[in-house]
Amino acid sequence: MIWNRAIVAAVVACTLSMTIGHHADAADKPTRPNILWLSTEDISPHIGCYGDPHAITPIVDHLATEGVRYSHAFTSAGVCAPCRSGVITGMYQTSIGTQHMRCTATLPDLIRPFPAYLREAGYYCTNNSKQDYQFKTPKDAWDESSKKAHWRGRKDKSQPFFAVFNYMPTHESYIASESRYKDATKNLRPDERQDPNKLDLPPYYPDTPIVREDWKRNYELITAMDHWVGDMIQQLKDDGLYDDTIIIFWSDHGVGLPRAKRWVYDSGTRIPMVVRIPEKFRVDGQGKPGTVSDALVSSIDFGPTVLRLAGVAQPDHMQGQPFLGANLPAPRDYVYGARDRMDERYDIIRSVRDKRYLYIRNYEPLKTWYQYINTAEKGATMSELRKLHEAGKLSPEAEQFFGATKPVEELYDCETDPHNVHNIAADPKMADVLKRMRAAHLKWVQDTKDTGLIPEPILTARAKQFGSEYAILRQGGAAEANAYNAKLGAIAAAASDGPSALPKLLEAAKDDDDAIRYWAATGIGNIGKPAEAHAASLMRAMLKDDSSAVRTAAARALCRMDMPDDALPVLIHEMTTGTQWERLHAAIVLDEIDEQARPVIEQMKEGLKYQKGFNSDGKYRVRVTNRALNELNGTHNVVK
Repeated sequence: MIWNRAIVAAVVACTLSMTIGHHADAADKPTRPNILWLSTEDISPHIGCYGDPHAITPIVDHLATEGVRYSHAFTSAGVCAPCRSGVITGMYQTSIGTQHMRCTATLPDLIRPFPAYLREAGYYCTNNSKQDYQFKTPKDAWDESSKKAHWRGRKDKSQPFFAVFNYMPTHESYIASESRYKDATKNLRPDERQDPNKLDLPPYYPDTPIVREDWKRNYELITAMDHWVGDMIQQLKDDGLYDDTIIIFWSDHGVGLPRAKRWVYDSGTRIPMVVRIPEKFRVDGQGKPGTVSDALVSSIDFGPTVLRLAGVAQPDHMQGQPFLGANLPAPRDYVYGARDRMDERYDIIRSVRDKRYLYIRNYEPLKTWYQYINTAEKGATMSELRKLHEAGKLSPEAEQFFGATKPVEELYDCETDPHNVHNIAADPKMADVLKRMRAAHLKWVQDTKDTGLIPEPILTARAKQFGSEYAILRQGGAAEANAYNAKLGAIAAAASDGPSALPKLLEAAKDDDDAIRYWAATGIGNIGKPAEAHAASLMRAMLKDDSSAVRTAAARALCRMDMPDDALPVLIHEMTTGTQWERLHAAIVLDEIDEQARPVIEQMKEGLKYQKGFNSDGKYRVRVTNRALNELNGTHNVVK
């Protein structure tokens, strides 16, 4: 449904009368709340009001005494841009094609950033200043989006506002950079500093001074953020707006350190969130000071909640649901998360979380947890992990993330295992929970039209064909679209089922659809040598497939059958021609096959000279190829 101004105005008037009209009995009381978002980067609930004994966060703690602290708030991704695309649209990133880090998707006309609806309803909407939505921001999204954007920019001071302010210095780059860390925390008092030796480390980190220093920086950056929250609140008070403004404090995902940021464990997706609602805007007993809500909240619910609080109707296409305001839907039973390409590395992972259990489905279990990602490797903790792994000095909890493969399914009891390190998926006593969570995952993939199961080169091409990523899995009638979604999900799952799935994979390799053929070839490659007798000739034939992604998947399969001779020329060709993501796919396979790539080292080096410079279009492919060359022969700085 596309909402025009007349419809929005009519619905707003009707909704307002239901939601907050009974609070407007005095002429001097605002009938619509201002709404202030205070978002911060890369922090888990290392906040005093969450029971963290080391946190120094008196401002946020006090805000919680005046509002509601949410104990089960989660983001839909463990990294900023995919998550923020979902926040601003109320849609899962996997539905709108924004799941891959640093991609650029196309939104259909149907889907708009939710502030556009607020603006049509008379709100003044500002963003200071991060967007990072992974699509071109429509012109009608904000009245102003810049480092100067502020509610004070509105000409009519009686106009209600929705204002977003984002705090950057809690970002992982401030932990990694000593100069940034020192600058961000320069105003902290001595009693606001942390003793690194007294902090509690997660069990998946080694206990070394280097790791403790990173952990200390995280806490002190959060304290600096707490001061910022206090400054923003003071500005509201100075303007006489504190009791006219709903304040929502939240983080875009978990702490910016390994095995947290970019991951769908609780360390990557569980976030702090505190909401203060002035008494005049409370409905149905909500917002009582000092309360704690254990309602499951997803980051895609933030936008719909703001619309509901403002009395603005929620468009039907939005997948998020309000958790505050009048006439709320039934509470969530689950929240969902996804990991896809993180910069230069793919790893398709999906998660389901209820109030106690976390279920994870690894669609690429033959990939290790700690793939080499250039940005993540800059951190001191990641360097320490790799050094101690190579020395054989990591604890079992830390060492497991260097395993060559991952389990297809993971299940964690988050009450008894808050760090998610004891996988109980194979425990017979957990069979019913595993079955329930698995079913919830599969239903979510189907219901939300998960585009992450389409390889990115094919996804990009189809988006151009159909106008947007969102449209790809919505072609034809509902029955036709649902049937294709089910077929795609089934073959993607079968790709990690092992030799028992070989007959199904061989049949799928002949399918007319290139995404289906891709997963068939990928699954055959996952089986490897045991599939040789049945699939080698077919994989050779698929080296001439119409789709680059399929050709690369077939080449990978041959390499995993220990038959690289025919595959290597194809991989070099795909790495040096075609689109950005086609080249990246081939480079990743060349990196994965290790010594098998040695005969084409010179071609790989030559391929790095595709053009002068190091532009964004090819930087991921260059990073992966450099990594492969470094591993093969110690060549460094091939491209600076």
